Amino acid sequence: MAHIIVVGNEKGGSGKSTTCMHVATALARLGQRVGAVDLDLRQRSFARYLENRRACLDRAGLDLPSPEYRDLPEGEVQDARLTQAVEELDARCDFIVIDCPGSHTRLSQLAHTMADTLITPLNDSFVDFDLLARVDPTTGRVKGPSIYAEMVWGARQMRAEAGLKPIDWIVVRNRLGTQAMHNKKKVGAALEELSRRIGFRVLPGFSERVIFRELFPRGLTLLDLKDTGVDQLSLSNIAARQELRDLMAGLRLPVPTGGF
Repeated sequence: MAHIIVVGNEKGGSGKSTTCMHVATALARLGQRVGAVDLDLRQRSFARYLENRRACLDRAGLDLPSPEYRDLPEGEVQDARLTQAVEELDARCDFIVIDCPGSHTRLSQLAHTMADTLITPLNDSFVDFDLLARVDPTTGRVKGPSIYAEMVWGARQMRAEAGLKPIDWIVVRNRLGTQAMHNKKKVGAALEELSRRIGFRVLPGFSERVIFRELFPRGLTLLDLKDTGVDQLSLSNIAARQELRDLMAGLRLPVPTGGF
């Protein structure tokens, strides 16, 4: 069966689609057959990223490793639409990457129960931390899990009841500052405390870089730059590629990660 990677939280602007695209393309470059599904039926950022990629590669006459995108089939029953799309990709893919919307939906809830690996991108601030837990404003201590964390807990229980392996839940800290700022330390300490209480791993993700905004219209990733005529990478681009390598290694997916 394909290994299912779900990228989700219930807040927009945290880098879910950028994370989806880079993880899916990195796996494709490692020789894996990768399927892609976008559950944000309104914004479709992941789907549009892949559409941009196909158009860009066609114009340039390039054939670069790419995920296979699948739209949800037509139908009124949401569960059946997602299940059918996943089953069709499962027949020919090693990995399936599912991008969830930045809100609670039935499709997102179902996708979380399917996840072998759950990636929750988080901007490095207490505004986004509130997605995971409630914090005492006076002491800064964690008071308890949020609604989203409880939803993940429910997905874990459903998988356990079905005899499936546990979800490997990873919280990825995006837009990390380059300096050891006080707020950065406080967020990091709160995440470490919460990770021990509700069971997730914490990984550094992508820093705030202009390159990510430039890549989206062309559907490219950091790993495609040299193949598209960029011979000299800036120090920022090199650092971003290393962030991606570190993220892929930290996910501990069932595939060797030394090929890019």
